[in-house]
Parts: sequence; structure tokens; C-alpha cells
Amino acid sequence: MSMAIQSQFHPYDSQSFYDEMFEKDLSVRSHYEGVHRTFTRMKPPELAARHTALQQRMIEEGITFTLYSPNQSEPLERTIPFDYIPRIIPKHEWEFIERGMKQRVKALNAFTRDIYHGQQIVRDGVIPRQMVIGNTYFRPEMAGLEVPRDIYMTASGIDLIRDEKGRYFVLEDNLRTPSGFSYLYKGRSLMCELFPDLYLSSKVADVERSLNIFLSSLRSLAPSGQRNPLIVLLTPGAYNSAYFEHAFLAQQMGIHLVEGRDLVYKDHKIYLRDLRGLRQVDVIYRRLDDEFLDPLAFQPDSLLGVPGLMNAYRAGNVAIANAPGTGVTDDKAVYAYVPDMIRYYLAEEPVLHNVPTYILSRKEDREYALENLEQLVVKETSLSGGYGMLIGPTATQKEISAFSEAIRLDPGRYIAQTTMNLSRAPVMIGGAMTPRHIDLRAFVLMGAETHVIPGGLTRVALTEGSLVVNSSQGGGVKDTWVLNR
Repeated sequence: MSMAIQSQFHPYDSQSFYDEMFEKDLSVRSHYEGVHRTFTRMKPPELAARHTALQQRMIEEGITFTLYSPNQSEPLERTIPFDYIPRIIPKHEWEFIERGMKQRVKALNAFTRDIYHGQQIVRDGVIPRQMVIGNTYFRPEMAGLEVPRDIYMTASGIDLIRDEKGRYFVLEDNLRTPSGFSYLYKGRSLMCELFPDLYLSSKVADVERSLNIFLSSLRSLAPSGQRNPLIVLLTPGAYNSAYFEHAFLAQQMGIHLVEGRDLVYKDHKIYLRDLRGLRQVDVIYRRLDDEFLDPLAFQPDSLLGVPGLMNAYRAGNVAIANAPGTGVTDDKAVYAYVPDMIRYYLAEEPVLHNVPTYILSRKEDREYALENLEQLVVKETSLSGGYGMLIGPTATQKEISAFSEAIRLDPGRYIAQTTMNLSRAPVMIGGAMTPRHIDLRAFVLMGAETHVIPGGLTRVALTEGSLVVNSSQGGGVKDTWVLNR
């Protein structure tokens, strides 16, 4: 590596972490050679100009995310931090990930159906009964209810990490209202605009057709079986942190973006109010949580949902994606049993493994965790987005003591996991490539076929040394390129 190239890099510790671009001897991995060459040959003024162009495009297109902080009186809406050095996944690695994703989501879907139809996995002692029926997200209203095509999770977001040896692990499953689709698609369009020659020469798998597959998956749920069902995306409204994504997906798929007040229940059916009067809705792609969907069935004071929606759903006159009640399946304690689900429902060994997890309602797991909190990651089972977490190796003694007390008071509310040395990838900061930790959110679509969107969304912990990649905690994103060769 020449001195000119070396000067563009902050120091890399190649021994402690797996680096996506560099081997341990700091030679460039073969699938990154074109990207490395492009960025190391660019002069600082050109890099600065690309960054300015990128920010301007994001502002023009409103590619935003809303941050909520207890230290702020008002939420902060900002452009999502986007790093323009793509994360690259070779074809053979992606085929392995894709196989693992399809297997995992198939088992998760089977589990969700089972817990609302007989609970055979509970009867056979594979998973504790209390972990299901005592779960915050278990919905008795779904018991015995047949859902279209037996598909409970049309859209799933599965988070993957790599350890210091480059092995992939599933970190968690997001099966209620997973977000990040818009940043995947907008990131790709920005890269094609800013670096067209690099993109075209890299032979990258296309993601645009995945939008058509997403739409087809929603259409396949229509109870009437008609060819052109009326599909709506139900959003909490413009003040939701992911509203940009809701508007983007509705526009790209050509479906109606609606709030609860735009829909009305009548004769066990749901109708859309528009200039032509009332039009029957066949499929609702919902982007609000269960408790807000229907004030007659769940949270009585909700103003976001549609009174009577669950009656229409039970009558089989409307489909909801993802189905209510999927929150049990992405609970962080239930996560620990997913390998057992795969063996139970599919009679297969898991392709992708979980991060080693301790269930703190178990006495032996709890005692171990309490003695080793400074080495573990602790998560509140019902929270997501990086909230309710303790990262032991970087926590203060005060934080560790607070979590220790909380675990003793309510151990079933928490799990603990081995702290993984997340892989790193270079990001451009101040004109220099600097290593930051990353993960990968892979998106799986279930319909007539099961489809994994090529690449997914790489999330970046922009704070040096941080392992928290969530956008809600200040993380950024990268375009993810799966190579076709």
C-alpha cells in the first residue's frame, strides 16, 4: 500500500475485529478492490464535493429520521447519516445468508401459527408455556383465527452480525413493523447517481424488482382473491419517526397511504373514504403497533387505529400485514428458542446461529449474568431500537448497579447475551477512511414465494468504539452490494 493511500486511513487494529474491507495484514479483500481503488484515488476536494451533493440530495428528497431524546423538549428530525463507501458481500456469502434467512422465517412463521392454533410446541415441552401466554405481545384475539395463506409475517427484518472470525450470527428478529426499507432503496439510488461507473462495473444484484415482489406479497393476501385488490399502508401519521418510509413505500408500490381516520368499519368490512365515496379495502399493510390498531379490541383510547378492524379481520374480509400477535415471536427471550423451532418444525439444523443468550428467568442463567454484567449485553425483552440496553464492557459502575437491581426485581423482563466483537467497515469521516462497527438488517418477504432482498441495509455505529447501530440511537447506514459474480 502506497504512502498516498495509507495517509487516507486512520489506524486499523486488524487483530481484534473482522474488517469487511481488509485482511489482517491490511491487504484489500479481493471483492473490495474496485471500491478501495476508487476511494483512495479521489482527492479531498472531490470527496468533499460528493459529500455535499449527497447531503443536498437527501435534504431535497426528505430522507429523514426523527430522533427522540429525554434531553430535548422537541423531537429532532434530521437526514439519516449515510456513508457512501458501500458494504460489499460476495455472491457465495449472500447465498449462505439467503438460505439461513428463508429457513429462519419459515420456522418463525410456523411457530406463530402454532401458538395461536393448539400450541403443540408448548405441549411438547420445547418452549415454556408462560413464555408464550404470559408474553406482553400475546394476543388472545388471534387464537383460532385463520390468516390468509397462513402468512403471519409478510415483511421481516432479521439483524445479522459477524464476529472477529467473520462468522455470521443472528442478533435479533423484527417481525411486527420492521423499518429500514426506504433507506435501502434510497441509498441505492444515491449511489447510482453519485458513483455510476463504480456501481455498473461492480456487477451488483438489483434491488428494484424486490418492490414488485413486496407488492405481489401483499396482493397475495387479499381475501377476495381478486387480481387488483385495494391495498393501503396504515401509518400513525406525519409525526412518526419513520413517516418518510411510510410515504416512500406507498408511493413506490402504488398503494394508498392512510391514517386511521381515513378508514371506516361497516358490515364487517373496512372501507376507504375518498372522493368516489366508500371503497372496500382488501389488504392493510400496517405500520403501527397492535395496541393502536383497533380501540374496540386493544387500547381503548387509541386515536390512530380503526374501530371495528378486528371484527372485519375475524370475518375474513380484510388482511393485515404483518398479522397482529407476531410480537410474541420477536420477543428477545423467545429468540433464544429459534434454533429449537427450526429443528422442531423443519427437522433441520439451523443454517445461521444465535448469539449465545441467557434467559434471566432461569436461576442459573441469572446468577451467571449478575456475576458477569460487565462482560455481557443486557436487553429488555419487549423493547427495540437500542432502548433498554446495557453494554457491560462500556457501562459505568452506576449503570451496571442499576441493571443488577432491575434484574433482581423482575428477571423475566431481561435477557443477557455474550458481547460480540461486531465486524467493522470503513466510513468516510473528514476525508479519511475510518473503521466503525456495523451490522446487517436482512429483509425477508413472504407471499407466493419467499424472497430475501439482495443485500439488505447495513447499519453503522458512527460513534467510535460504539456497538449500537440503531438509527434511533444516532447510527447511520450504508448501501449494501451483493455481487453477481
